Parts: sequence; structure tokens; C-alpha cells
Amino acid sequence: MSTPPPKINVAIVGGGPAGLMAAEVLCAHGIQAHIFDTMPSLGRKFLMAGKSGLNLSHGEDIETFLTRYGAARNRLEPSLRTFTPQDIRDWADGLGIETFIGTSGRIFPKDFKAAPLLRTWLRRLRAQGVSVHVRHRWTGWNEENLCFDTPQGIVRIEARATVLALGGASWPSLGSDAAWVPYLREKNIAINALRPANCGFNVTWSNHFKNKFAGVPLKSVALHFADVEARGDISITDYGIESGPVYTVSAPLRDAIERDGTATLTIDLLPDKSVEQLTTALSKPRGKKSMATHLKRTVKLDGVKAGLLRECTDKSAFDDVIRLAQAIKTLPLCLESPRPLAEAISCAGGVALDELDDGFMLKKIPGVFCAGEMQDWEAPTGGYLISACLAAGRTAGEAVAHWLDNVD
Repeated sequence: MSTPPPKINVAIVGGGPAGLMAAEVLCAHGIQAHIFDTMPSLGRKFLMAGKSGLNLSHGEDIETFLTRYGAARNRLEPSLRTFTPQDIRDWADGLGIETFIGTSGRIFPKDFKAAPLLRTWLRRLRAQGVSVHVRHRWTGWNEENLCFDTPQGIVRIEARATVLALGGASWPSLGSDAAWVPYLREKNIAINALRPANCGFNVTWSNHFKNKFAGVPLKSVALHFADVEARGDISITDYGIESGPVYTVSAPLRDAIERDGTATLTIDLLPDKSVEQLTTALSKPRGKKSMATHLKRTVKLDGVKAGLLRECTDKSAFDDVIRLAQAIKTLPLCLESPRPLAEAISCAGGVALDELDDGFMLKKIPGVFCAGEMQDWEAPTGGYLISACLAAGRTAGEAVAHWLDNVD
């Protein structure tokens, strides 16, 4: 006779912010949680997010904050109001991590680092009784039991409740590889296609432009697409464009490319000057000076900005100062496709929100909850991603505790 699988109260599959926060809530209810993760340690993507400064949330007013979640706002709003950006600051302070609001409105730990926060958080969770099981890759269910592939072989676990917090499909090397999709589809759970979010885009550059300017930053520009605008610096790469402002406008650009095949991004090369100011400056006599020298002396446009202007503008525009001024302000750049999902900061798509009740339990699988980026929502960079994962983890944790109280 085979040995029956061990029985536990709650299995949390995925050791990122959503899973860890669910575990913390369960501890507060006196419920022991077991965290299972495919990686050798927890929070790998969380640590990667902190490489350039851990952006925990955003300090703008809550009504503006909520608009950042687009079509998913209504479903996420109760969670986001329950665990607000200020609540996140208070929570971090409880871990001994002081935070501040930067000039951009973003909330950071005082030292900008993710490792001290994660290390302290895990230490507290373990002290509260959370059990951690690493190198456990979830492989679905065998009847009602969770199955994990481990270095010691297949492990089966019987859990009274399960929280799935497995992330999306960006950064697969850190564990978010969407291997969970077929296991949920086998249970007839609707999964909307996973797509890159907060991503760069492919552009076919001329060899001249690519060889000269790939790796050169395009500084202090404004990007426009549909009704979205972003300002800052763009990274010119050999394959196209990247950087924070690009990520800000990436969702509507991606959707347009899916619909139309390409999308045209508008770039304002000199956002602090008007068309009229540029026209007046460019109308000054050029004499025998080259156009490159004229642009540099009259409107201070040179280097990669001048190169991009020539790359994306018809030659005849340089003979008409009005057209040239307009091109500087509304330079069209044709984007051909988003960069691959594995390179994206985050992803759109995932478990359809209609499959979940208000506590994020799967309606078709009682006792199984979903939290974090595996749900079908997306948000821009700026602290919104981690903030929503933490809030969703809290909601799922509270819902699990309530469900356990009523299931027996």
C-alpha cells in the first residue's frame, strides 16, 4: 500500500511578493502555511526588481493611483484600497525598513535595496511558523493532491487550501515561466494569452543609424501614442528602443501592433520648445553652413537626435523650415513588434478575472486561490506592479482564512 501524502492546512505555490504576503496574513490568523517554490531561494524576481532601486509603490493620491490598472481596476480596487501605498510604507517600517517618496512620486526603501527587506521578511515569516520548500516545481494535481517535481523525486501534498502565486511569464530564468498554464486549462480555467507588458520594441534601423547610434541614449524627449504621453530618456538599441518612457506607452502600442501589424510612435525631440519657436530659429539664414551645423547652432539639435530626425524624416522636409520644425516636434517612428515576453518587465494576460470570486478563489476549484501577476491585469512601472501583488496576496490570505473557518 502506498503511503498517503502528507496533509497540511495551506500550500502557497510561489514565493514572490503575493505568496509571501498571503503567508503573512495566514500567520496573523494562526494558520500555518507552507511555501513551495521552484527556485533554490525565494523572491528571485523581487530581488531583480531591486537591482536598480526597489520601487515598492507610488505616492500619488489614491484615485489617480487606481487609474493605473486600466480595465482591471474594478476587480483590483477593493484589494488596493485595503492595502494602500501608505499601508505598504507602514508595513515596511514594521520590518525596520524606512521608506521615502522620491521626486517622481515613487516609493523606495531608504537604501534602495531589496535584499535587506526580503531577508528580514523571510526571517519573520519563518519565526511565525511558515515552512519553506525550495526546488519544488509544481506539476499540477493528481486527483486532489498537489504534485511537485523535486530533486528527491515526485512529491504529493494534500492541502486544505491552496494559493497559487506563480507569477506571469516574464523573467523565466527567475521562475516566472507560466508553466502553470496547462494545469489550469486542464481544469477548464480560462487563461487569457500572456503578452509582454512594460517592454521594448523592434525597429528596423538603417545600417548607418544602427552602427552609429546603437547604445547611445536619446535624452529628454517626449513620447506620444493615442492618449498616453511620457517624458524622459530612450535607450537606442541595435534592435529598436527600450527604457522607462517606452514602457509607459507600451500597452497601447502593443495592442495597436496586434490589431494593425505596426504602430507609429510620435517623438518630440525638443519638448520644451514650441513649433513656432523652432520655426523662427530655423528661419535664420543658413548661408554656406551644412544643415547639421544649422540645426546644432539654431535649435541645439545634434548627435543622436539629429540622426533620428534624418532617419525618420523625408529629405524634402529639410528644405522647408515649417515642415522641419513640425518633424522635430512630431517625429514618427514605426514600431514593428514588441520584444519577446521573456525580456519584458512584466506581462499582460493570465487567469481571467471572471474565473475568480471577490477573494480570488477559483470558482471552479473551491479552496484554490490565485494571487499576483498570474491574474489577468497589467500596470505600468512605478511601483504599481509590486503594490498590486502585495495587495492581492493580502486579499487571498484573508479569503483563505475565512474559507477554512467555514469549510468544515
